[in-house]
Amino acid sequence: MNFTKSIAIIALSSLIFASCKDNKANSETASTETATPKIKKEIAPANLQTASFTIEGMTCAIGCAKTIQEELTNLDGVQTAKVDFDKKLATVTFDKTVQTPESLTKVVQATGDGKTYKVSNMKS
Repeated sequence: MNFTKSIAIIALSSLIFASCKDNKANSETASTETATPKIKKEIAPANLQTASFTIEGMTCAIGCAKTIQEELTNLDGVQTAKVDFDKKLATVTFDKTVQTPESLTKVVQATGDGKTYKVSNMKS
């Protein structure tokens, strides 16, 4: 009986060890793929618009502000996005033929669970 239990434990341990190793390899591949910079299209100066707005609900600089900044930066038509956690202020320069202040608001409010972040004082 002890021999059967030992074999079962060894088999289970081997299976867990092998599956963890595969997941790590997959996550390294995934992080490499997401680390590739996105090629941005050139925006005509006549189409550039800058919007500044307040974001309520951020609780940290790295988890909240940085995540929102990355979401905005990755949008088509966005040239730059900066989110200042301390001032609760976002400034986004974008192509007005591709994005609107309303679309930026929707992206910020959809980040996270869709209820945490609120945009106000939109100035464009």
